[in-house]
This record gives sequence, structure tokens and C-alpha cells, in this order.
Amino acid sequence: MIPVSEARAHLLDLVVKLEAEEVPLAEAAGRVLARDMQARRDQPPFSASAMDGYAVNAAEVELHAMFKVIGEAAAGHAFVGRVGAGQAVRIFTGAPVPEGASFVVIQEDVTRSGDLITITDEPGSNHNIRPRGGDFTDGQTVSAPRLLAPADIALLAAMNIPTVPVIRRPDVALISTGDELVMPGGTPGPDQIIASNTFGLKAMLEGFGARAHILPIARDTEGSLRTAFELAEGADLVVTIGGASVGDHDLVGKVAQDLGLERSFYKVAMRPGKPLMAGRMGAAAMVGLPGNPVSAMVCGHVFLAPMIRAMLGLPAETAQLRTAELAAALPENGPREHYMRAQAESGRLTAFDNQDSSLLTVLAEANALLVRPPRDRARAAGENVQYLPI
Repeated sequence: MIPVSEARAHLLDLVVKLEAEEVPLAEAAGRVLARDMQARRDQPPFSASAMDGYAVNAAEVELHAMFKVIGEAAAGHAFVGRVGAGQAVRIFTGAPVPEGASFVVIQEDVTRSGDLITITDEPGSNHNIRPRGGDFTDGQTVSAPRLLAPADIALLAAMNIPTVPVIRRPDVALISTGDELVMPGGTPGPDQIIASNTFGLKAMLEGFGARAHILPIARDTEGSLRTAFELAEGADLVVTIGGASVGDHDLVGKVAQDLGLERSFYKVAMRPGKPLMAGRMGAAAMVGLPGNPVSAMVCGHVFLAPMIRAMLGLPAETAQLRTAELAAALPENGPREHYMRAQAESGRLTAFDNQDSSLLTVLAEANALLVRPPRDRARAAGENVQYLPI
């Protein structure tokens, strides 16, 4: 068995950053920007009013000053002309500030009678004008790589960028194996169970930014497994679930090697998830996950997440470990790194009592994996421990 850190390093050696593709900006949310983008204009493109009010010359602004209103400016409709001494232009938020004006008196600070206004309340020192380029200027850069959040999409739109280069989503083929499995909605026999791992992993991987495909269940025969691997052709990453151990019915490793798998490692010193296999099959990376539902999902967080990030050109580390106070004492850990399902709340971490790797109900209630190093000493309540948010 190899340590978790070594297994993760081997897995990252199996993948490379994928190529870029151009997509419409409206479809770019959640994608990874492939190269730096530059603004194509200033924002705002002119000095704009930040308030509804009256545009005047700042030198004339004082309490009780009077001005004659000579026109109006609204968003998309500039006032054409110049504001002279003693003059004002009625202006609305977002409208261009007319030439000659350098202060917007907000409408609440004036009274108006016909075309005359009087400043009746203290106008303050804020000019209420957004300067040209105050947000960004022509040529300003949005740097890559960058996972594009909604605010980034809005920024790129304001920069007048209609399409963006993004890293292609990794294609992941998911293969469940085993005669005991039936797809959800099917009718299981008395000795069968419902396939759940591929559905949880698909949701997880797509949350990481991949495109995951659930292939038909591979039965416990070499022919069925060969067919499944053929259906996975063209994927960037092939993930099998179950059948990667060394029992009489665990055929994944044998069939994969017959098909040209260059195995990187087998077995990891972790709990849950020891029977983990990885290597390269032609152009694709291949990872064989254990069949226990929790083991598969934990390995997804610990190993598949950094692989997907690396393919997307993002820093490949898993989510940053956090620290919390242990709510209840824990005994000494065994020889394997242990990822315990836990609940993190208000700075305290509570590990679930039952850590059986088949219990999806416990995983569904967990929002953290308490990470215990091999041979970690017994821990008392109140000690700080590390955890991985999930």
C-alpha cells in the first residue's frame, strides 16, 4: 500500500491540462477561463451621474444657490450642449454628465419652481459623479486560469466580450461493475441491490467541472467488462466502481491490463478506500474505485477532484483542509489515513459513531471528512483537528 499523498501524485501524473474551446459568454459560467481577456472599452465610458438630481458647476454649489434648468439628461439620452454659469441640467442615474458640469446635487436637496431650482439642504462634498473608467479601463485584464463565477460573467459582458476561451470539460466515463447491481427504477432480485455509486459520482464530477457519462453496468464476465471499456473509448478519464480487488469475481484489473492498462499503483493506505487502482489506458487515465458506496465517494473527493482540476488547468490540490474543535473524544487511529464522516457546525466537529463504508445515510448527513493521519494518537474533546469540507 502507498500513502494517500503518493497516490495523489501518481494520479496527477496521469492527466494533463486539456485544450481550450470558444463558447458564448452566456454559456461560460462555471467554466475555466483559458487565457487572459482584455476589456474593449472604459467602464463607465463617460462620466456618469450616480444619483437623480441636477448637474451644475461644482464651484457654484452652496446652500441657497439658485440655478436655471436648461435641459434634461437620462440614461441613453445625453444632454447636448454646455452647462454655463448659473445653469443646471436635470439628470438621472447613469446619464452622461454634460459638458461644464462637475457636481450633481441630489434632488432631495433642492426645491424647484418652474425652471428654477434652489439648493435648500446642505449638498455635502460628494460630487455624485462616477468618473470615466472608474470601474475598469480599455485594455484592463481578467487573468486566467479563473473559474468563471456569475460576477466574472457580468464583468466580461461589461467589457464587451461576447465569447470566451475556456478549457474543455473533461469527459469522464463511469462504469459500475457487478452481477448484484440493478439500475434505479429496475426490479432487483432477492440477491441484488440498486446501483448508486455512478449517480453520486456523476453529480460530484459535474460539480467539479467535468462532463460525466454513466455507462451500462458491466457484469462479472470478461466479455461484459471488455464491452464497457470499448464504450468508454474517447473519454479523458475512465472510472470503474467495484471489481478492482483481488477476489475471484474481481476482474477489472485483469481485463484492463489485457486491454493495455499501464498500471501506476494498486492499494492505498487509507480508510475507507484501500482497494484503489490507477493507470493509463491509451490516451485515457483510468481509476478503479472500490465498490462500497462511501469508499467510492470519499475517493472521489480525495483523488478525482484534484485530477479534474489539473485537467482544467486549475491548481490541483484538493479543497483546503480546515481546523475545528473536536466535539467528542476519539481513540487512537490505525495504520491507515482515515477520512471519517463528520458534521462541522459552529467551529465544532462531530464524527459519526458508525463509520461503516456502506452507509450512505451517514454520508448524506455529513458535511465534512475528519482527516486522521496514520497512527494518530487518541484525541480528547476540545482538541483542534483537521477536516475536508464536502
